Amino acid sequence: MSHASHSLKQLALQKFKKNFWGVFSFYFIVLVGVVSVFAYVMAPDNSQYANQMHLSIHSKKPGFAVEMLTITSGLEVDQNIFDKIFFGKKNTDTEIPISSFAINNDTLSYTEYASDGLQGVEKAMPSSAFSNNNPQDFIKQKTFLFGTDKYGRDLLSRVLVGARISFFIGFVAVFISLVIGIFMGSVAGYFGGKIDAFIMWLINVTWSIPTLLLVIAITLALGKGFWQVFIAVGLTMWVEVARVVRGQIISAKEMQYVTAARALGFNDFRIITKHILPNIMAPVIVISAANFASAILVESGLSFLGIGAQPPMASWGAMIKDHYNYIILGKPFLAIIPGLCIMSLVMAFMLIGNALRDALDVKG
Repeated sequence: MSHASHSLKQLALQKFKKNFWGVFSFYFIVLVGVVSVFAYVMAPDNSQYANQMHLSIHSKKPGFAVEMLTITSGLEVDQNIFDKIFFGKKNTDTEIPISSFAINNDTLSYTEYASDGLQGVEKAMPSSAFSNNNPQDFIKQKTFLFGTDKYGRDLLSRVLVGARISFFIGFVAVFISLVIGIFMGSVAGYFGGKIDAFIMWLINVTWSIPTLLLVIAITLALGKGFWQVFIAVGLTMWVEVARVVRGQIISAKEMQYVTAARALGFNDFRIITKHILPNIMAPVIVISAANFASAILVESGLSFLGIGAQPPMASWGAMIKDHYNYIILGKPFLAIIPGLCIMSLVMAFMLIGNALRDALDVKG
């Protein structure tokens, strides 16, 4: 029996490897996962939430470059390396975009950057204001590969940091939906009767409420915030899992191996967890992949409505909300780039779901 199970797993893996889009989507999702975890290591702006604002260079096109003067505050921030890598650097320095500068007689003279052909403010600082008395070391050219948003923040950094919310909400929401859905579906399908009728009534009531409306209600009840959104999305996605598990268990509990387990005196908990569930997980895995995509879309919708991740936290949905009106102002990239990110990640989960469905299809 173990050998047969091992062979079925190998066969499913071989079928999955032959699906180009499934394998491509898998590696793409892994890449997004790595970016989500190490976003601050990869982002040009590694400050917390990539929130360095430069209003004078707002809404610049991709590839925009400007010289940046960094003025150190001298304040020491107590922050360990772990905190910097995973949660961003607590930045106390001031960055000033400049259009020109000159160093004469131990004095730095510079002109602040101004958009639309305007003349920037001219200022001067003594060289002694810099730690090594050499202002040249504090002036670097900075290139914004994705341009800047309406607050002058680096759009690439915001996209990388925003991937964390969209990616992890899928995992948390799917985990919550699996725990609740498998439990409710197992109890309803195995015991039947009044328990089944009550759980099915609960499923139908939950399913009759529009998902986004239910998430909004739960979010408002729990309060606005990062984890509240995760929990709210997860609590609305368990019904699909429960219905699938219930249907599969109703079919499986009449099988001979379940009858044999009962004859051997095994209790109901062991029969469900050790014998039935391992044999019905294929459709649950497939629906979980689809729920990943749904969770990302729901979170993006919540952020667009302003009740998802709250500023200054980076979120792809919030980025679209902030910049959708720029589409008609000649700067559509500000909304299109995060929109393409959402579309790509959702498409990857849908493709991997289709690939898993084909690979786990026993009849195929």
